[in-house]
Amino acid sequence: MITTFIWSKEEGGREVKGMLDFAELLSKPDHVFWVDLAQPTDAESYILTHDFKFHPLAIEDVLSEMSHPKIDDYDEYIFVVFVVASGRPGGEDELPFREIGLFLTRNCVVTVHFHQLRVVDTILARLHKDERFISRGADFFFHMVLDQLADSYFETLRVIENETDKIEDEVFEDPGREIVKRIFTIRRDVLEVKRTIAPLREIINQLVRGKFAVISPGTAIYYSDIRDHLARLSHEADEHRDALNSSLEVYYSSVSTRTNDIIKFLTIFTAIMLPPTFVVGLYGMNFKYMPELDWKYGYLFALFLIVAIVVGLLVFFRKRKWI
Repeated sequence: MITTFIWSKEEGGREVKGMLDFAELLSKPDHVFWVDLAQPTDAESYILTHDFKFHPLAIEDVLSEMSHPKIDDYDEYIFVVFVVASGRPGGEDELPFREIGLFLTRNCVVTVHFHQLRVVDTILARLHKDERFISRGADFFFHMVLDQLADSYFETLRVIENETDKIEDEVFEDPGREIVKRIFTIRRDVLEVKRTIAPLREIINQLVRGKFAVISPGTAIYYSDIRDHLARLSHEADEHRDALNSSLEVYYSSVSTRTNDIIKFLTIFTAIMLPPTFVVGLYGMNFKYMPELDWKYGYLFALFLIVAIVVGLLVFFRKRKWI
């Protein structure tokens, strides 16, 4: 599906669905427009070649859906592959990282993606509320699009933060073994976010330097704000990773403490039962001539001896603070 938002000083902004003569729009320097190709068909993708005449290598990167974050300069336009991650919809085990291709020309921004992205709907809604984002030029609107794409990672980190907080609460209660799997799953997501943000920061750094012909020096400075957002995202990801590592250490410590408690109990129980076992075993020997074998109070004496030994051991362990 093709969605186009066109702005001109005379007509203002308007949204158009479907195919247009984009080559004609490109020839009008007083028009600034955004073309979004969401899950495009082959016929819709053809406009990238026919109307916009983008380079085949860039079009191949867009259609392959396998590109890593990158930026290419083709003089008359630039091509950027950006990776977006948003939340964990539907209880998925892994974060869904989606690629989106972006082209910036003198008066147009083209975005291509093969998955539904809520951030694109957010951008369109902001345009309807405030046309200044696009009225200041395609390069400034391109900044706004990249800024929204980068900020979508904050939603992802909010999801990770909530899951991390739950784990920190559970790990101090009575966590089961499944919590270890959850910790490693979330920590893997954090590492994926970090791994994805790193090349995105390099892309924004190149845009900040202002070496591209389609980006004016006055607009290039705005891209530093995106760089700051990505730096903040990387810092927050590090904090979540440290929190998860701490939770894992607490879990292993609690498991070790419970194991030690069990071993201590079994050791004390064995130590207490060993003397009575000895007494019972001694008096249970079937020899004909044994001291006190025919004594009237021998049985009561044996019971008293066992109880005395057990109580004595308990008092001794208590004084030594073993129990």
